[in-house]
Amino acid sequence: MQDTTRDLTIDGPDLTAAMEETRKLAASIEPGTASWDVIVVGSGASGGMAAFQLVTAGVKVLLLDAGRMIDGQKEYRTMEWPYSSLRRGRLPDGERPIAVAEYNMYDRPYGNHPEFAEYKKLTSYAGNTFTRNWVVNEKEHPTTGTPYAWVRARILGGKTNFWGRGALRYGPLEFKAASRDGYDVDWPIAYEDVKPYYDKVDELLGCSGTKEGLMQVPDGIFQRPSKLNCVEVHFKRAIAKMGRHYIPGRAGVTTDGVLSKYRARCMGRGRCGRGCDIGASFHSPTALIYPARDTGHLTIRPHSIVSEVLFDERTNKATGVRVIDKTTRDVMDFKARVVVLGAGTLDSTRILLNSKSRRYPNGLGNSSGLLGCHLSEHIMGIGGSGFIPVRKGTASTLDDGRPVSPYVPRFRNLKDRHPDFIRGYHFQGGGGCAEYPGMAHDIEGFGSAFKQKVREWYPTPISLGGFGEVLPRKENRVLLDPEAKDAWGIPVLRFDYRFGDNEMKMIQDMAEQIEEMLTVAGAEDIQVRRKPLPPGWSIHEIGTARMGEDPVTSVTDKFCRLHDVKNVYLADAAPFVSGGTQNTTWSILAMCWRTMDYLKEEMKRGDL
Repeated sequence: MQDTTRDLTIDGPDLTAAMEETRKLAASIEPGTASWDVIVVGSGASGGMAAFQLVTAGVKVLLLDAGRMIDGQKEYRTMEWPYSSLRRGRLPDGERPIAVAEYNMYDRPYGNHPEFAEYKKLTSYAGNTFTRNWVVNEKEHPTTGTPYAWVRARILGGKTNFWGRGALRYGPLEFKAASRDGYDVDWPIAYEDVKPYYDKVDELLGCSGTKEGLMQVPDGIFQRPSKLNCVEVHFKRAIAKMGRHYIPGRAGVTTDGVLSKYRARCMGRGRCGRGCDIGASFHSPTALIYPARDTGHLTIRPHSIVSEVLFDERTNKATGVRVIDKTTRDVMDFKARVVVLGAGTLDSTRILLNSKSRRYPNGLGNSSGLLGCHLSEHIMGIGGSGFIPVRKGTASTLDDGRPVSPYVPRFRNLKDRHPDFIRGYHFQGGGGCAEYPGMAHDIEGFGSAFKQKVREWYPTPISLGGFGEVLPRKENRVLLDPEAKDAWGIPVLRFDYRFGDNEMKMIQDMAEQIEEMLTVAGAEDIQVRRKPLPPGWSIHEIGTARMGEDPVTSVTDKFCRLHDVKNVYLADAAPFVSGGTQNTTWSILAMCWRTMDYLKEEMKRGDL
């Protein structure tokens, strides 16, 4: 068998030759033989961590990604000014300007849905001028059912190339939430089971923050934190009188440095959502995939759309995956002893649902009928803003040259139970001078007097937005659409997902509390946003293949392995039982590391 520890990069000047090489490689794999020990699907936080952990242990891995390779030095346009683009503001005839994300250029099945219409003027890091070529063309990747703003990236590293960098841990409140309020079930594991892996992730990738000793947001192993600016210090002191905290944001960014030739410490330049061209921010390629490639045990194959997991009825094991080449549309099968799905909660679920056989007619690992159920995320959009008058007329400072803003940790349902809702929410956001003085649009006048007013109010704004937990409910689910298919002939997901009564009551309290906190801080011209953003906006999908001890009530075991098929593992957030208020990426990384440690032990024992 030929050596396959090479990059099969299908980008560059010799595209035709690269395609031919992939065809030859696929043809060289004899039916029924394993060319790799493990196939990892997806290259984002979960796929990157899975590949890194396996290859550094000597495991031969094929990493398949549906997108293209990316050259961060060319595409992470961190230092480019908007006016530098020669084609800025120009689009072909008939196309409307890009708004929320690149996918809003294309009419999805709900493209004109009234729930989305009013948000089309908002901007998002998921598809701004600098990152819009990284997300999918919705004409090729439709969805059906209820409205859901599903952001998908098709480049090596996925959404880690432009993620929000929030590096928060789940804690005891999340892992044992049901024991506290009686809703649903606990995770089959505890915070103590995952804490060592959070620590390892902090040390490997770098995490900026401060130790606060708060139960609702466990401390980690932190590098140098960002400092609060003057407006934020004022806000912190004000809400401390209410018994609430306002602390520096915890960022998946190395501020003191880590041992990696692909990364450098943060220089505080800001604009992190465009991708960090010095590698300070955690991006899967620079932090995980490139070091994994250097071991010689990793094969990277981009443009590889995995349609299903191949299954052997006789052994009740997966034998590999079926791939449709994105550019040639060739169909090919790749074989391995183990399959690890890290394509993201929804895409991994879609692959399993599409992996049908005589034994599993409703999808691989779906004997419980729960695959696709319990979809959860965060409810967002509630927040507030104002101006802190004590800062009026002070000197402007660099306040947004940092990877994340500060945040107010959860304060509801910690000791006292709120009468209207369970679980909780937190706020993220900050103040001071930003790169562009957006408040200038609300100031009247022109000429020198107008400029003076802008300068006076420039240091004063503050704005915060809420992240609320969406309760996992069985009826919130995804299914395969019986008719609609994507551009490669693969059935697409049909969403059946809605916010519930608990979330609606929670957001009322969120709006009231942000208004109260801004009032206590003495803010002027307070504006409160009381309507939530559409479902999916958080980009924090979890829970569609939840873990548990009982195969009847769960899809995966406590090591994120399918109950039904013992050599298929999930590395992303699909097995998460509940999510809390925290951003998900750091938990995905820690849980994946734990799962890969278990997989390596299984391979050593020969159980796979």
